[in-house]
Amino acid sequence: MSHYAPENLSRRERQIMDLLFEKGELSALDVQELMDDAPGYSAVRTMLRLLEEKGQVTHRTSGRKYFYKPVASLTAARKGAMRRVLSTFFENSTEKAIASLLDLDSANLTDEDFDRLSKLIEQAKRR
Repeated sequence: MSHYAPENLSRRERQIMDLLFEKGELSALDVQELMDDAPGYSAVRTMLRLLEEKGQVTHRTSGRKYFYKPVASLTAARKGAMRRVLSTFFENSTEKAIASLLDLDSANLTDEDFDRLSKLIEQAKRR
């Protein structure tokens, strides 16, 4: 499974997935140390096992330690997250989402940023 489905995850499971996407691969102890207001070690291990059962993570062993990583790529997760954001907040409108982002952050964009965005829009038009 390469589909990241955060809507099927608890808040804590999403926190773990966020850490795994950020760091790439972590042990249960690493996850526990990085989580805000972390539950106990055994609870973290249980959540990682559940994430594996849900097809969201896989693990490898090194000695007695398990190292977990997301099954989906960060790119696939980003696309899935954007689809959900578009659906939830922007009526599935890419234009409304981009307009909102520009309203929010256009003062921080450089001329190079605007040029790159223009090129991306032109490429999308050609597809």
